Amino acid sequence: MKKRSVIKKALAGVLAVALLTVPALAAEESAQPQLPDARAVSTLADSYALGLVDDSYTTYIQSPVTMEQLENMSKIVADKLALLELPQRTADTVGLVVDGTRGGVMNALYQQAAAYELPGVEEGAAAFLAGLGVVQGDQTGDLALERTCTYQEAMVMVDRLILAVYDANDAGSKGLLWKATNGKNTLYLLGTIHLDRDNVYPLHKSLRDAIDASQTVSFELDFNDQAGLAEFQALQTYNDGTTLADHISPELYQRVQAQSEAVGMGPNGLDAYKPWALASTFSTLSMADDTTSANAMAIDLYVNARAVNAGKTIDAVETYAFQGGIFDGLSPEYQETYLDASLALLEMAQGGKVDPEMEQAAQEQEKMMSSMFAAWKTRDPEAFAEVYDKASVITSDDELNSKLFTERDPGMIKAAASYLETEGENTFFLAVGAGHMVDPGGIVSGLRELGYTVELVD
Repeated sequence: MKKRSVIKKALAGVLAVALLTVPALAAEESAQPQLPDARAVSTLADSYALGLVDDSYTTYIQSPVTMEQLENMSKIVADKLALLELPQRTADTVGLVVDGTRGGVMNALYQQAAAYELPGVEEGAAAFLAGLGVVQGDQTGDLALERTCTYQEAMVMVDRLILAVYDANDAGSKGLLWKATNGKNTLYLLGTIHLDRDNVYPLHKSLRDAIDASQTVSFELDFNDQAGLAEFQALQTYNDGTTLADHISPELYQRVQAQSEAVGMGPNGLDAYKPWALASTFSTLSMADDTTSANAMAIDLYVNARAVNAGKTIDAVETYAFQGGIFDGLSPEYQETYLDASLALLEMAQGGKVDPEMEQAAQEQEKMMSSMFAAWKTRDPEAFAEVYDKASVITSDDELNSKLFTERDPGMIKAAASYLETEGENTFFLAVGAGHMVDPGGIVSGLRELGYTVELVD
């Protein structure tokens, strides 16, 4: 079930990288997986983020595209292009045959683009799409229009079409992106939001180019570190013979039980998890919106998938033990309160009982998240700082919030500086939560105080 998949991913803290990149062959698989061709690997991150592929793509990516799949792809193109609010035109699509051939797929996608005033769109499907680089023929220029189209070929066409139109219109989410320099070393700094919502994809070309230009891409945690992931997951669960019911009130436990049933995990499906792990999961789920897909690809995970698929070196500035220890060290009282509040917000988002106080909290949370994403998408750190009052966060008496920064920002500044001091000529990319970039005590000002040049990417 999709709900079960989403909550299990959230409980893991990160999505399994195998679902976002080319997967390793599993010995126990009964059917040979369908792996993407080398030319399609570079599109996987965007394809996943846009909803063109899901976790089971190795069961169909090399198969002929079906009409149902093509209709879904066409809808994704239509929805993404509609967001650009381009001047519209009357599309002349008379005689265009939509079927499972390469030409039929091109016609289906062209119909979506032909509704807008785009350069060259009046030239017809083949000329328009070839001009954008969406389709490329062989050495003779043959587009093989009559050949059956695989899902992979259609996916690549859609990915290229959306990105080409967005790039031509200087569109896409720009992200909070800075560039730090020291001698021949460059360090891109991306402040991320650990969510997928507000139509955040596709990302702007300047952000994609910065990832592609870097040799090493670093995160808070290495999402590819299986040993670290296992360690973090072990921290989330009880290993002393107790269960969740032994650590929270009976009333709260019953609400968790109801949620376990609602997401398809059955009775006692969440009993092994500690309150802080469930609270973090429920909090993330409560902040989803109508644009959050079943893939729920947080920005950090997109960057990781793009980097891994491009063969970049992956690094991290923290360990799972360190980050997990911050949560696992919370007092039992705080964990229970955290779980209670997070679950209440999720219950209300799912149409449950409305409590006036929690309703106000939910409205404030939604307003804050939308404003944060608006600032993130337009690369406006001042607007982001106005919404996200970091000073209030780190000076509050909240047991968790202050630890998230006071115990971590100095180490992140030190790690960022170490990249800039690397011998030789290098380009690095560091993606961590946006709260760690902004002041007080953020990485950007921290590097400037150390004498490095740091500028917002134009």
